[in-house]
Amino acid sequence: MEKEDSCIVRLFSNYCTLSEEDKRLLHRLEESPVEVQAGQTLWKEGDKATEFCTISKGWAYAFRNMGDGSRQILELYLPGDIIGMREFAFSQRLTGLAMIDDGVICHFPHHRLMEVFRTSTKLTAVLFAIVSRQQALLTERLVNLARRSAQQRLAHFIYEMYERLNQTCAVNGGHFRLPLSQEQIGDALGLSSVHVSRTFSSLREQKLVLRERHRVCLPDPQALAKVAEFDNRYLNDSLRPLFDDSERQERQNESSSLATK
Repeated sequence: MEKEDSCIVRLFSNYCTLSEEDKRLLHRLEESPVEVQAGQTLWKEGDKATEFCTISKGWAYAFRNMGDGSRQILELYLPGDIIGMREFAFSQRLTGLAMIDDGVICHFPHHRLMEVFRTSTKLTAVLFAIVSRQQALLTERLVNLARRSAQQRLAHFIYEMYERLNQTCAVNGGHFRLPLSQEQIGDALGLSSVHVSRTFSSLREQKLVLRERHRVCLPDPQALAKVAEFDNRYLNDSLRPLFDDSERQERQNESSSLATK
């Protein structure tokens, strides 16, 4: 995979401008790709947590199996995402991880991330931002489950996917791929598959969401965002001002130093 084709490079570029050395370091996190199959469980709760992985192709989800046999999907991972960051400080996996569709996963041990920490302040800051973003996603999912109607839950979920995919150039004119079954969407939103089906029908009737198998079209994304009461602050913040201020201060310091010589 070439650097310019790297999903993780595109993801990190949303936060700041990357140097060629930054891209090289990120590219190392996508070495040794492994093909995986739809439905494959990559790890289970309680497994040893000794590595992260990046997903360069396909979708995956983190889940917890409940005592009554049901399943709660906690997070969805898209191409470019780093998986397992939450477990960096733990010796065991806190959730299971499974593939939604066929894909490519790149595993890398914890110590590889230490190389990034030692080498690049900028990439370290972005990694902290990504962890913060993942926390914000979970917080928003909690609000979605607890306080929104079924229509708002689904509208919010679909629009969030639209926004996230748009950041990695995976949306074309309001059209994008959503490789989730109604059961999986229900497991993420706390709804039955029948309720998900009815809610999709309602959104179709309102001409807000058109879904054909694994393809979705949003005729009017902003109208859907309004129905969902969507606030995109938790998805669209950037670290560019932070780095711009830092670089500006460094230039000022250099100028002052030269002036005093």
